Amino acid sequence: YGISPEKLQNTPNLSRFFKILTTSTDKNNKVYVSTAEAHGYPVTAFQWHPEKNAFESGLSMIPHSDDAIEVTQHVANFFIREARRSLNRPAAQKVRDSLIYNYRPTYRGKAGVLIRSTSLDNVKLEIDRVAAAYIVKD
Repeated sequence: YGISPEKLQNTPNLSRFFKILTTSTDKNNKVYVSTAEAHGYPVTAFQWHPEKNAFESGLSMIPHSDDAIEVTQHVANFFIREARRSLNRPAAQKVRDSLIYNYRPTYRGKAGVLIRSTSLDNVKLEIDRVAAAYIVKD
């Protein structure tokens, strides 16, 4: 599900706010906006998973070329750069208390799909293979 470039461009509120950066084609050959950037605001919208190239395997549709891995790293660096621009800073102890390493992950997947979950303040966090790759197994 996504918005077509034509729909975005023909919707004044959207076209004034967003500039289309990339488009993709779905399995039904419909073109949709896959990346958009706000005019004048630090907002970038992704309708794809930039981490998949480096961390997902087993599907031929996910490229693992050097260029694909560079895209993943570039997007990660972009996210970090943008986050660092924010003036919102939680207290250092609050950050340390919130780290995933403070919680014991539980394997919940089957058939080779790795999904881990943990309870954090009564909120169930679903962590996909990308994040789970960073969790040290017990």
